[in-house]
Amino acid sequence: MAEAQRHPFLHGLSKHRGAPPTVVVIFGASGDLTARKLIPAVYNLGVDNLLPTDFHLVGYGRKEISDDEFRTLAADAIKEFSRRELNPGVWDRIAANTTYVAGGYDDADAFKRLAAHIGDIEARVGRDVQALFYVSTPPSVFAPILKNLGAAGLAHKHLAHPHHAKVIIEKPFGRDLASARGLNGTIRSVFEEHQVYRIDHYLGKETVQDLLVQRFSNAIFEPLWNRNYIDSVQITVAEEVGVGTRGGYYEQSGCLRDMIQNHTMQLLALTAMEPPVSLDAESIRNEKVKLLKAIQPLRLGPDGDVARAQYSAGMIGGKPAQGYLEEEGIAATSKTETYAALRLSINNWRWQGVPFYLRSGKRMARRVSEIAINFRRPPGTLFAESEKFNLAGNTLAFQIQPDEGMSLILNAKVPGLETRTQPVKMNFRYATTFGSNTPEAYERLVLDAMIGDGTLFIRGDEAETSWKLCTPLLESWAAAGRDGMDQYPAGSWGPGSAAALLAKNNHHWRQP
Repeated sequence: MAEAQRHPFLHGLSKHRGAPPTVVVIFGASGDLTARKLIPAVYNLGVDNLLPTDFHLVGYGRKEISDDEFRTLAADAIKEFSRRELNPGVWDRIAANTTYVAGGYDDADAFKRLAAHIGDIEARVGRDVQALFYVSTPPSVFAPILKNLGAAGLAHKHLAHPHHAKVIIEKPFGRDLASARGLNGTIRSVFEEHQVYRIDHYLGKETVQDLLVQRFSNAIFEPLWNRNYIDSVQITVAEEVGVGTRGGYYEQSGCLRDMIQNHTMQLLALTAMEPPVSLDAESIRNEKVKLLKAIQPLRLGPDGDVARAQYSAGMIGGKPAQGYLEEEGIAATSKTETYAALRLSINNWRWQGVPFYLRSGKRMARRVSEIAINFRRPPGTLFAESEKFNLAGNTLAFQIQPDEGMSLILNAKVPGLETRTQPVKMNFRYATTFGSNTPEAYERLVLDAMIGDGTLFIRGDEAETSWKLCTPLLESWAAAGRDGMDQYPAGSWGPGSAAALLAKNNHHWRQP
């Protein structure tokens, strides 16, 4: 088959979902995220014919490099990090409209050059082009970039028209409630809320999106999705790796900021929210905010709802792993948690009395992210008369990574003349059913931002509500220093203090 037939994008044909002519400007164009995720995402959208015909990519960064150098860096990133091999025909078409602008993030003149550059693109295209600004930089320069976009007239470009400008802002979105409110204030002084896309890449993962489909498209689940049938919910985001060479960054972050306030809380909101009135972005985000506001304040102190810990020396994959305090750039007096667990209570009709357990940590037994719905055991003792009956509670688990899918634990009769039972697992895996080459999260998110679909992005009030829950805990830990800091061996599933959180309700952590 001819190259153009296999890749209609080469002839300007596109199966995109309504994306208008677009120029994507990536701030932090020489950064790690751009190379690993953003450039490959744009390329794969091109392979799938999902880029608009008039698509332009502009890198912006402090480094002085030429357009050709940036194109070479982008091609190298695709070769190393894309889920697909580099197809010269597809890449050549993208590269022909790929350019670079050098400048500081606080350099007003550089932003004027960027505005002129975008104006030149529009002149060549011969019609309005929407500008999508992707802020992929350290948080310290978020504000200067946003303010300079406003000063250069780029934030309001084509405002009130279909091709209005948009901005994607990477996490972390603030360090606490005050800084999140301050960043939102800066954003609102330049952009209107409908132009803003606060990104959490977990929301772009297939299983996270499938969670809404499973809940609201299958009649068997919704009648059971409440306190009458669900005993508890566990959400785990575990990493096998340690901090490595990122100790300096992690010391300023910690597990609660890095994983729980954003990724894990988003999974909670989608799991527990009420059915939206429709699938439009605002309806879904309204329900997420309502759910987050229903979470009760965390009880702090020795008998409270939280546990924190640092990993100590242990074994990972049969090899020794050093403890957090021995890692490069980590002081022996560090009070930064590498593990955090929360027990949450939701004060609404659906979830009153159902504990939600959240945990995340580094150097854990294996890399896995999952949501486990634990159902109540049946009343009565029909199958509890003897040791012949090995019964487990029914659990529905959504695995988000690394093997996307879901499983259901049931009790079944063991074949034989005697009635004996044992738990069995029914599995569904995306790779088995649909093939393993599913789109990366950033592909979905970049495309959604281009077409103006904010469903999988975080609204300003949603970010602040999440920080409102976590900030008192961060302040309490900062005041306590190392007091109350537990430890867990690298390669384990966490500290004893986290197990105690569940033991108070006669629960235990599931091993995914």
